Amino acid sequence: MKKAILFSIIFALLFPLAPSAAVENQVKAAFIRDGNLWVLLDGQETQVTDSGKVFSNPQWSKDGTWLAYQVEASSGFDKGEVQSEIWTYTIKTGEKKKISYNGYSPEWAPHRNVIAYNDKGILDISDLNRFYNIATGVSDFTWLPDGSGFLLSSSGTLSPDGWSSASLFTKKVGDDYEDIVLFGGVEPFFTLPREIGTTDKNKLIAVYADQLTYSPSGKWISFVVSPTASWSMDSNMVCIIDKEGKNFEVLDEMILQVGEPKWSPSTDTIAYIAGGGRIVFGFKNKDLKVKEMPVTGTYTPAHYADLDFNWVSDKSLVVSRIKEQEWTNDFSKHPLPSLFTLNMDTKNQIKITDPPKGSGDYAPQFIPSIQKLVWLRGSSITDSKRNLWIANTDGTEAREWMRDIEKIVFYKE
Repeated sequence: MKKAILFSIIFALLFPLAPSAAVENQVKAAFIRDGNLWVLLDGQETQVTDSGKVFSNPQWSKDGTWLAYQVEASSGFDKGEVQSEIWTYTIKTGEKKKISYNGYSPEWAPHRNVIAYNDKGILDISDLNRFYNIATGVSDFTWLPDGSGFLLSSSGTLSPDGWSSASLFTKKVGDDYEDIVLFGGVEPFFTLPREIGTTDKNKLIAVYADQLTYSPSGKWISFVVSPTASWSMDSNMVCIIDKEGKNFEVLDEMILQVGEPKWSPSTDTIAYIAGGGRIVFGFKNKDLKVKEMPVTGTYTPAHYADLDFNWVSDKSLVVSRIKEQEWTNDFSKHPLPSLFTLNMDTKNQIKITDPPKGSGDYAPQFIPSIQKLVWLRGSSITDSKRNLWIANTDGTEAREWMRDIEKIVFYKE
């Protein structure tokens, strides 16, 4: 018996247990550091680009073998102008390939490795060898859940009697994109009222419908309705509509600078941060709300404001929260957020991080594959060189994981 214990001690000293970091080696992530695309694979960070011009979130293909990313470059057609190039990166070979000279909002198909993107109002599809024109007059789009086509939005237009409203359409596509009719071939889905709002006092003209997102069941679609560009800084409306385009509802007012609406992992429950008025009008009036058809609940305590959130499960969320405060141009006096967990059933809300003085916790995410929370810790809401932290879902065993992260996207199967 004594020999067995002695052997166990010697074995433990010679072959210590793998550190907790080994758990994070199981994830794949793409992130932006100093304007360049990097990937995290098997615990190793690899730099993909060196232009310093990568922007927006990189996009994982559904099978996790490709990345799409956007690069700001000098225009090849208009001197002094810039264009948004779309590139792909192959995880297995490391090959980089330019897909579009001037496209934006790339989105992978849910059923195959083809990518759709917007090019000056024209929806294109690339099979990674060539591109195909699919539809015109497109403001925003998303793939239908089965990949058989698209839900499209077309913005309103300005005429002598004012702005018209945005409209939604569907367009089916087969696997042979050469057969697509560019003009037409769409089915009207829904035309927004000219003005929408939750009350007569906060109505706005419905010029744009963006951030089109299907619920997990595919029965509902969320989107954000915006007025003209300058007005959208102050007020937008988060809306939902059923898949038949019949039951339309304006949920609440919101702004674009805080957490975008997100559906829960597997139920038709949507969360969003309600409240109009841009951040420079004060760190206030930003309340996390959850719409669980057909009931709505508000979860932000009085005298607090929420900046961002993410779902942990169908009944719990993690929230980046601050104390309410008026705006000041002295960034050192801005409130700095901590993370809170929220249980929708018990209504319990628990503070789980306590960042040091001069730091705040932003952009929380939950990684299902390793059951961990991650977030960006930085000095202000505008800080672009934040460090990624990781912890258990209750905030325990928190530690710094990666440094100088602007944006990070984890691959989720």
